[in-house]
Amino acid sequence: MEIIRNGLETTAGPGDWFAGGVYIDVVSTPSPTSRVMGGIVHFAPGARTAWHTHPAGQTIFATEGIGLAQREGGPVEEVRPGDRVHFAPGENHWHGAAPGRFHTQLAYQETDDSGRHTTWGRHVTDEEYPG
Repeated sequence: MEIIRNGLETTAGPGDWFAGGVYIDVVSTPSPTSRVMGGIVHFAPGARTAWHTHPAGQTIFATEGIGLAQREGGPVEEVRPGDRVHFAPGENHWHGAAPGRFHTQLAYQETDDSGRHTTWGRHVTDEEYPG
């Protein structure tokens, strides 16, 4: 057993990857024995990711508030605490908070052989976001 004390500060989500107020607490980073990485992502009302894909897929677990998620070509879906959403490898998608609601989720994914975990695309437009 190993206890790893949290020495990391909460960080603001980079503007290239997110729109609105987004804050991330790192839970795990890839290590020589694991490719899994994850974080607790805190979205302010209306905040969201840009469109993106993951080479090995991604799972998000909603812990608080009301979220939204959409895969390319599909409807925008509401996500509530306790819901799990799995995005398949290479599936273009976005996720974030509903308008007027905070949302927190645990997001985790694996890196590929080169250490890549996410390919970021364009921002979700106001027309695409149901606000």
